Amino acid sequence: MKSFVLIEPGKAGWHDSPEPELTPYGAILRPVAAAPCSSDVHTVFGGGSRKAPNLILGHECVAEILEVGELVSDFRPGEIVAVPAITPNWRDLGIQEHNFNHASAPFSGHQLGRSQPGVFAEKFLIPDADTTLARIPEGVTLEQALMCVDVVTTGFTGAECADIKFGDTVVVMGIGPIGLMAVEGARHLGAGRIIAVGSRPVCVKLAREFGATDILNYRDGDIVEQVKAMTHGVGADSVIICGGQDEAFSQAIDMVRYGIGTVSNVNYFGGTGNLPFPKFSGGRGMAGKTIHTELARGGRVRVERLMQMVKYGRIHPEKLVTHKLSGLDKIEEALYLMKEKPQDLIKVMVRMDWD
Repeated sequence: MKSFVLIEPGKAGWHDSPEPELTPYGAILRPVAAAPCSSDVHTVFGGGSRKAPNLILGHECVAEILEVGELVSDFRPGEIVAVPAITPNWRDLGIQEHNFNHASAPFSGHQLGRSQPGVFAEKFLIPDADTTLARIPEGVTLEQALMCVDVVTTGFTGAECADIKFGDTVVVMGIGPIGLMAVEGARHLGAGRIIAVGSRPVCVKLAREFGATDILNYRDGDIVEQVKAMTHGVGADSVIICGGQDEAFSQAIDMVRYGIGTVSNVNYFGGTGNLPFPKFSGGRGMAGKTIHTELARGGRVRVERLMQMVKYGRIHPEKLVTHKLSGLDKIEEALYLMKEKPQDLIKVMVRMDWD
């Protein structure tokens, strides 16, 4: 079957891959709509852990069920479902320790396009359909459902792990699609002041729509000093890192409050080596600042709950989709759009045209 794969580090392309084999708890699906992610860009061009030869890429997808295994009880062929990007093996013993994303091995929750074939193909397998696939509520569009499977849940994870309390001042570093949903998540959790750090006009506009009260541009000066000035030298209650290079990690520690401040990171820092930890603003190891480093939360229940927020008009993730393409063969073009990031781009959706 036709599939879009990682050929080697730095090179992706089309490949004739074997069709997936059905498992008793599993489902075979074909994508209806898909979106390349910045993580796909990192997988191809950014290095990282070694991947299987000709690994099928992709983990953001709404799909049609083609077949279900004999032990699947909740889903039937022909249904259109959202496919969460994070698909833990819910039968791992580590799940009982609430270790949902790293239960059996590091990043075991992030399987699609990493440790198992992804969704950029004519067909793909989800090994455990009943615990993973998410029903799309009536009235929720393809664009909305597609954004929920990764972008919304990742941004909201960043906000949830930031320990936001009513009236808090929250900084969101990076307002690409993940950061924009972190802004939205912070607003829903009760943040008073939301300071969004970014410069691209298309993202700045949407950040304000989603709840940002202030916009900071790194071109206007050191963002740590800007945050300190805005908070009378105290710093923010919480900082959510959704973008930036290695220095963003130390900047977040610099700008968050002593004693009760929280840094929540959902950003991918590529390569090897170490992230900088500032001794002074880190209180020489005794600043009382909490740091969370998180992979997005996934699973059926999570994504179905997020789509309920869409259904009842609480969030509008479809606004993230700025570009639309048609046909599986456009996946390659979409990946390069995400790599090059033209000024008017936030997310690109590829709608399949199987008929």
